[in-house]
Amino acid sequence: MTRILIADDHPLFRLALVQAVANLGDDITIVEADGLEAARQALLAQRDIDLVLLDLHMPGSHGLMGLVSLRSEFPSVAVIMISANDDPLVMRRAMRYGAAGFIPKRSGIGDIQAMLRAVIACEDPEPLPARNRLDAEAEQDRDLATRLASLSPQQLRVLTLVAEGLLNKQIADRLDIQERTVKAHMSAVFERLAVRNRTQASLLLRSLEIADPSRSLAD
Repeated sequence: MTRILIADDHPLFRLALVQAVANLGDDITIVEADGLEAARQALLAQRDIDLVLLDLHMPGSHGLMGLVSLRSEFPSVAVIMISANDDPLVMRRAMRYGAAGFIPKRSGIGDIQAMLRAVIACEDPEPLPARNRLDAEAEQDRDLATRLASLSPQQLRVLTLVAEGLLNKQIADRLDIQERTVKAHMSAVFERLAVRNRTQASLLLRSLEIADPSRSLAD
């Protein structure tokens, strides 16, 4: 039995994914979530989830930060990113930060199922087109991915809330911890990310934000 979590805040697209996943076979169980925190709670409640289909642009995800957070807290669970942004550069960045695969939202059901079958079978998905050279952004991504990987899941949650503009007391209340614990986490985060303050940490995380073409058109 393979248990798959589908995390997407668009009800219609989530339904389409449910149908695509359900047609993979009778040994598939599907769990749904409409946000990053809902996905995290589902993973905490059901430790036998094997695979997550994660919308890149869900509320609370902060682009690739949502991927980094889930991979840190649940390292044994594979994550496939889903996005309306099908820029190959965005796909490559997602893979650098730990995604097992990437599904553009324009993909047909056959392509989605092929990606899922490959990941479930622990096979490498279809490779992305190669670039002629390694660019500076790729090196920066690898460096930041390494630094983020050195943070604990709780430190990553604190960092995400800092990026949302919350003060230490607000973060403590949100995470149900002591304010001094927040300060200790912040000190460790600053040291490992090689930043001096909250502003620099927030700016660093902005590099993980990725525009959602579908929402831009809607706006």
